[in-house]
Amino acid sequence: METAYLKKCFGNSLTQALAEVARVRPSDPIEHLAHLLYHYRDVNNAKEKKRQEELQLKEEYDRHLKEAKMTQILKQEENQIQQKCEKCHQELLPKALSSNKTPALQEDAAPLEKETKRPESQPGVSSVTAEMPQQVFAS
Repeated sequence: METAYLKKCFGNSLTQALAEVARVRPSDPIEHLAHLLYHYRDVNNAKEKKRQEELQLKEEYDRHLKEAKMTQILKQEENQIQQKCEKCHQELLPKALSSNKTPALQEDAAPLEKETKRPESQPGVSSVTAEMPQQVFAS
């Protein structure tokens, strides 16, 4: 049970550090072992940080590629729509120039002409007629 805990916490770094202490035989083996273990921890932390940064960069790169593809697709669609609009305008322009007014436009213009001939009301004068009954709501 203790060996599982030590393997989980230290991994191979404790084995390597103890082998290094046995090989070097320093005057203070405990301090030397502590320095080696701190060094292994710092190296492992740096590796983990680098791995996280690489993972984040890869995710950002993938996201950028997706955005670039979407932008390209949207530009293609925009160009297609613009070409269709230009084609429609080119087809409609000769038809509009060929006749002054079409019968449908003449019929639609008649109500507008009547409305413009109607006398305008004066400012400050109510447009409500006297014959129209008005209701008073009591609270």
